Amino acid sequence: MKAWRSLLLVAAFVACVPFAASADDVVVAQINGVDIKQSDLDFAASEVGAQLANFPPDDRRRMLLQFVIENELMAEAAVKAGLDSGQSFEDRLKYHRRRTLRDAYFDKSVRNAVPEEEAKKVYDTKVAGMKPEEEIHARHILVATEAEAKEVKERLQKGEDFATVAKEKSKDPSAEGGDLGFFSRGQMLKPFEDAAFALKEGEISDPVQTQFGWHIIKVEEKRTRPLPTFDQVKDTIVSQLSAQKAKQTIKELHDAAKIEIVDPEIKKSMQDAAVRGDAQPEDEPDSGGSVEDNH
Repeated sequence: MKAWRSLLLVAAFVACVPFAASADDVVVAQINGVDIKQSDLDFAASEVGAQLANFPPDDRRRMLLQFVIENELMAEAAVKAGLDSGQSFEDRLKYHRRRTLRDAYFDKSVRNAVPEEEAKKVYDTKVAGMKPEEEIHARHILVATEAEAKEVKERLQKGEDFATVAKEKSKDPSAEGGDLGFFSRGQMLKPFEDAAFALKEGEISDPVQTQFGWHIIKVEEKRTRPLPTFDQVKDTIVSQLSAQKAKQTIKELHDAAKIEIVDPEIKKSMQDAAVRGDAQPEDEPDSGGSVEDNH
């Protein structure tokens, strides 16, 4: 499952993908008589989308609109302050024109250049090598001594409510009512995990010792975790393929270009980095960095 979990951890990258503009590019707000359209939100998403990755879609859209509103208000203030002319303004305009062209080329040659069929092939390959994984839903009560653990088990066997006893006795404040939810192998300390997975549904364990103390465990339910469907992970796979294509595209452009570094300090720094084998920065805008499998 590790390979698939890595795919599921790239939400920040997926969030960079702009919202799809509607066919008529609807007006979503007006600021001092200026229309703010869906396309404005789309452009904002390509710029700051990764920073909003952990928010629900509706919240992301609201926050994008707030970003665009603030941008428009400050732009109007800049015009009133006479900041829309002069060499500094022209240089800034030139830079952002190049950046806009870069983004347009990226959308055409990278972001929209990964067909769904290619993503489906990756999915099929991953699924073919995966096996369903057992999960259990368990509760526990953590106490300081084995004697306390035995006392807790006796109370539970007499029919006392697990959540009530956990609230009274457990030293683990993070698990409300002792509830740990569903987990699979490799997520808990080994003595705890071995004891939990050896239980049948409804069974209560003998005292189990870990570095945190003594546990009494009850298994509420066992199940087989279903494999993810293609629709659940399609966007994630496409995003990873887009990142690969971005690296390939920028390498081809670099190889075909004549690039001369004039500044001696930057040139030396780049030469030193090449000797160390340091990688170039990621070429996907707002990619959220590399993905690590932490399971």
